[in-house]
Amino acid sequence: MGNPLAFLGVNEEEERLYRTLLRRGSSSPASGTQEPGPDSHPPFEESALDRLVALGIATRNTQGAVRPVPPPRAVDALIDGRLRRLREELESEATRHSVIESLFLERLTAPSSPRSDAADGGQMITQLHGIEAVREAIDELTFFARTEDLTTEPTGVLTEESIAVSHPINMRLLRRGVRMRMIMGSAIMQDDTTLTYMRELVSHGAEVRISHHPIERVIIVDRSAALTPINPAHTSVGALLVREPGLVATLVTLFERMWEAAEELPGEDADMPSDIEREILALLREADKDETAARRLGVSVRTYRKHLSTIMRRLGAANRVEAALLAHEKGWLS
Repeated sequence: MGNPLAFLGVNEEEERLYRTLLRRGSSSPASGTQEPGPDSHPPFEESALDRLVALGIATRNTQGAVRPVPPPRAVDALIDGRLRRLREELESEATRHSVIESLFLERLTAPSSPRSDAADGGQMITQLHGIEAVREAIDELTFFARTEDLTTEPTGVLTEESIAVSHPINMRLLRRGVRMRMIMGSAIMQDDTTLTYMRELVSHGAEVRISHHPIERVIIVDRSAALTPINPAHTSVGALLVREPGLVATLVTLFERMWEAAEELPGEDADMPSDIEREILALLREADKDETAARRLGVSVRTYRKHLSTIMRRLGAANRVEAALLAHEKGWLS
């Protein structure tokens, strides 16, 4: 039969083991300890099973048994792994040979233009005119990012075009292990497209929070360069590329304050309230004062009111009475 999976990075032993798992269903401990007989099977080597799990073509359950991933998913996982390794190799080679830097040098001989300012890394503050120049600068900054990418999106909503542009950039950062933190405006909760995209990024390691307060638009890379809009009301006009250390540090401080005031992005199963939210909703019907409710919960009044404010935003309630009614309608209260 040969080794048909070799081109996907699977050696003969690994392929033979995977095919055996497909026939037998799993590597349950009993498979290697059954009484000798014509139908008995030799035990699997744990190290070999671990390799299959690492390749993504098998899974191990809590009891230690390894099961084969269905062939379509297994091949898909192998293709993804091959592409990931190839991309890492190519990016590493491009960096080793300074390909990007050598191409940027060509601009030194080009006539000055608003767009060419994007590459003028020697300037402390550079004006970038137009959305294309801004995207070009983002491409450059993120390509060289090594540690951290901080981003805010005050509107909370991304267009399909914007997602298409940012998706490969963000995935490249996450693959390289760059820490990515994003703050989105609260409108994200009413936009399924943006919400789905953010949850995808979170599944790959990004950290996303939602702000219910006005936030400033900023992108900061490695705490050494930042982009802010020339006109916050019309971001398509262009941006300022800031490399001056003092200004960048100030923008990082601003981002950290916005981050602390924001809330975690709720997961897909976040429609139901948490335990403490259930208790607070129940106390709305029993306690007439915040101080009393907070004392019964064992938290400060400030913490109680913060949780209550979050609940009211989630329910879209204008007041506490409406919050209790809406919670009852949604089945949050028995």
